[in-house]
Amino acid sequence: MSSVVISGDTSGQVTLAAPAVAGSNTITLPASTGTAQLIGQGTAVASTSGTSIDFTSLPAWVKRITVMFSGLSTNGTSIPIIQIGGGSVETTGYLGAAISNTTVTAFTTGIGLGGSNSAASVRSGLVQIVTLGSNLWVAGGSLAQTDSSVAGSMAANKTTAATLDRVRITTVNGTDTFDAGSVNILYEG
Repeated sequence: MSSVVISGDTSGQVTLAAPAVAGSNTITLPASTGTAQLIGQGTAVASTSGTSIDFTSLPAWVKRITVMFSGLSTNGTSIPIIQIGGGSVETTGYLGAAISNTTVTAFTTGIGLGGSNSAASVRSGLVQIVTLGSNLWVAGGSLAQTDSSVAGSMAANKTTAATLDRVRITTVNGTDTFDAGSVNILYEG
């Protein structure tokens, strides 16, 4: 395939369709003075086993990640958390808190998904993680624990040691097992 050149004017829309087959395809993005919005989506993962769910190999251009969870549950009482990292998952250096109804819980090992947990807790919601530049990330989101009519929100920040390339969903103790629900991410540039 030879190069494709697309010319446009100051109004209207240009659509470019990518080939439907695997191969080497290149797209050149606008200069830094231009605008482009790139959105990718991970593959939904059933949170029905294991102690962590990882999304890795995120592109270096990512500026915002949305973690979505539906019916997320574990077999224990440790609160689910989100961890991020560059090159490896980082388990320290988080500054944040979560509130569920009136229970506020501080977190230093991840972005907490609620202020309390039981083996019967079932969470649905989303958390957005956005960069302020220089590997500094801030997070905020909301959730509902549908088993007990509990609503909550969370906020946190974390500076990663390198360019962010991964997201992990686990629990504070890292040993409780997921037993229901699904998780996915959107990532944007």
